[in-house]
Amino acid sequence: MNIRVAIVDDDALVRAGLSMILGGTDDLVVVGEAADGADVPDLVSRLEPDVVLMDIRMPKVDGLTATERLRGRERAPEVVVLTTFNADAHVLRALRAGAAGFLLKDTPPAEIVAAIRKVARGEPILSPTVTRQLIAHVSGGEDDSRRTRARELVARLSEREREVAVSVAQGRSNAEIGAELYMSVATVKAYVSRIMAKLDMNNRVQVALLVHDSDPY
Repeated sequence: MNIRVAIVDDDALVRAGLSMILGGTDDLVVVGEAADGADVPDLVSRLEPDVVLMDIRMPKVDGLTATERLRGRERAPEVVVLTTFNADAHVLRALRAGAAGFLLKDTPPAEIVAAIRKVARGEPILSPTVTRQLIAHVSGGEDDSRRTRARELVARLSEREREVAVSVAQGRSNAEIGAELYMSVATVKAYVSRIMAKLDMNNRVQVALLVHDSDPY
C-alpha cells in the first residue's frame, strides 16, 4: 500500500527536491505541497496524507505551531520536522508537540525515504542518544518547573508502566522490552498504549522526552 506524503516548506527548491526523491520510489506518493503552515489544515483535510514533512521556519504560520495544531486532531498524520540544525530548541518543541522525529535538509535521499517508511509504520526516527544530546544542547540546565512537571506525570504510572517507559526512553523495541521484562510483545504494546493514554501523549518520542526530562538516570 502506498504511503501518502505531504511536503510543507516555503522553499520551492526544497519541495521540488523532496518530490523528486520520493517520486523515484515505488511506495511513496507525494499527494500535495504547501508553502506555509497556514495551509496545512486544509491540505491535510483534503488529501489525508499519512506523513507530513514539515519545515520549521515559514513566514506566516511556522512549522512548530502547525505541528501542534495538527497533532491535536483526531487521526492526525505523522509529522517529520525538516531542519538545518540538529540541536535546536525549535526541534525539541516540535518533538514535544508530537512530531515523530526530524530530518536534516542535507540528509541523503535513501535515509529520507527509509525514515518516512519507518514513521509510517508508527516507529520514531529519533534515537535515545540524539534525544539526550538535543536536550543537553538546547536546554542546558533544564528548568526546574519542567523537571518537576515531568516527575509528577511519571509518578502517575504504575511501577511496571514506569519500567516500560524507561525502556522506551532507552530506545528499546517492543520485542527487546518484552525480553527484558518477561512480557509478550502484545503485552508490551498494551502497556505502551496505556502509558500514552495516561500521559495524554500520542507517540513514543514524547514518552522518551518526558522520561529524560524527569531525569531518572
